[in-house]
Amino acid sequence: MNELVALLDRWQTKRIAVVGDFMLDHYVYGNAERLSPDAPVPVLAVENNRQQHMPGGAGNVCLMLRALQCEVHCIGVIGSDPEGRELTGELQQAGCDTAALLCANDRPTTVKRSFIGLAQHRHPQKMFRVDYEQTEPLTDALRDRLIEAAAALIDSADVLCIEDYGKGVITTELAAALIDRAKQRGIPVLVDPAAITDYSPYRGATLITPNRTEAELATGLQLETEDALHAAAARLIDELDLQAVALTLDRRGALLAERNAEPRPVPTTARSVYDVTGAGDMVLAALAASIANGAERFEAMKLANLAAGLEVERFGVCPIALDELHLAVLQAHHATLGKLRTTDLLLPELTAHRRQGKKIAFTNGCFDILHAGHVTLLRQARRLADLLVLAVNTDISVRALKGDSRPIVSEEDRLAVLSELECVDYLVLFGDGSGGNADTPLALIEAIKPDVLVKGGDYAIEQIVGHEVVQQNGGEVVSIPLVQGRSTTNIVERIKENG
Repeated sequence: MNELVALLDRWQTKRIAVVGDFMLDHYVYGNAERLSPDAPVPVLAVENNRQQHMPGGAGNVCLMLRALQCEVHCIGVIGSDPEGRELTGELQQAGCDTAALLCANDRPTTVKRSFIGLAQHRHPQKMFRVDYEQTEPLTDALRDRLIEAAAALIDSADVLCIEDYGKGVITTELAAALIDRAKQRGIPVLVDPAAITDYSPYRGATLITPNRTEAELATGLQLETEDALHAAAARLIDELDLQAVALTLDRRGALLAERNAEPRPVPTTARSVYDVTGAGDMVLAALAASIANGAERFEAMKLANLAAGLEVERFGVCPIALDELHLAVLQAHHATLGKLRTTDLLLPELTAHRRQGKKIAFTNGCFDILHAGHVTLLRQARRLADLLVLAVNTDISVRALKGDSRPIVSEEDRLAVLSELECVDYLVLFGDGSGGNADTPLALIEAIKPDVLVKGGDYAIEQIVGHEVVQQNGGEVVSIPLVQGRSTTNIVERIKENG
């Protein structure tokens, strides 16, 4: 996960052009608690005319790219109708450029109307969908207008995305013209293909992202074994002159196959799948944003896989914000890295947590022989915030403070024990043994700026190192009462007595 953390730390706003089938998703919500008396079908009682309109299809990719802090340019066709105006307005409100979203008088805006039922106050479920669409290919005149409108946007883009839902916009002629223009200018072209048997319109693209079912349809192969997956990916690369295929495999993660390289599996994290709607769009958006930010394809695919995993945990289409993705990467990194951090690694993680509204507590100490008093302090400190950062004195710092006979337990062993406490989220070492300010946590407190600074009750608030810094930043300083008779010194004396 180190490379993903580094990628997100250097993340910048990039220009992404999205061409494809733009649609309007219309959701109608209600209660579905009874069957019709005249047929064995559920009745949806619409709740207070509760409805929602959202961009769908290629529009959904655009929303996801905006959530990933990209500059987005929409290239497509809508109808000269109220639905087209609604779709355009929603995209503009999200911050997308719609100058190349052309209106057509001879075809309606594609609308997918979904009816969402809630039964017995449980999670909402899609009951039925009605599609309003015209899927005939664009006329030659409209196709040429779209190519002309797309030209300048492609020239200035970092990545071109083609989102094909088979609604007639991505014709062979249009795709060839746009792919050729992008290739001439060294711009990567990423394609989320339609569920069709003929992928020839995508010839010459950089990368395509079919799922297993789509790849089976396009290649005629049954993709039930690893060898079959590799064969399908190789066939697509060779026949379509691609650089790579990112084959998504649901719970099995994904497979990245690149020209002249061994295919590599991209594992996924087990998740509670609620709704797979939008997962493919999320993969395309995250791949495009990552590649635009300089990621290698394998790293980009790992990030896209993680983003899609977050997407399927929600109902409907929910764009995954960059901060949320950053936090998910850090949490995955945390699981592999453990709790110990240097200050340089700790600060970006805490910043990501703060963007998610998390409150951070901080405390410090030697924790030489861990006892009930320590555990009580740490538990109570953790209850005051969402995360607890524990700063631990180094061995050399403990000797400077306590004398040559301390610490009794080395810093390596102290950290190993403390890291097993559920109430501790992060550990960081401090102290150089100079006996001065460097052996206090002041520099750490100034860098972290905790929301809550905690210390044991043997310190008055004004005696707690860093209290001024925390209070000046609007934070809270808390002194927690000690557990009587519990201290490392007492334990050492008892051991000596029983010598």
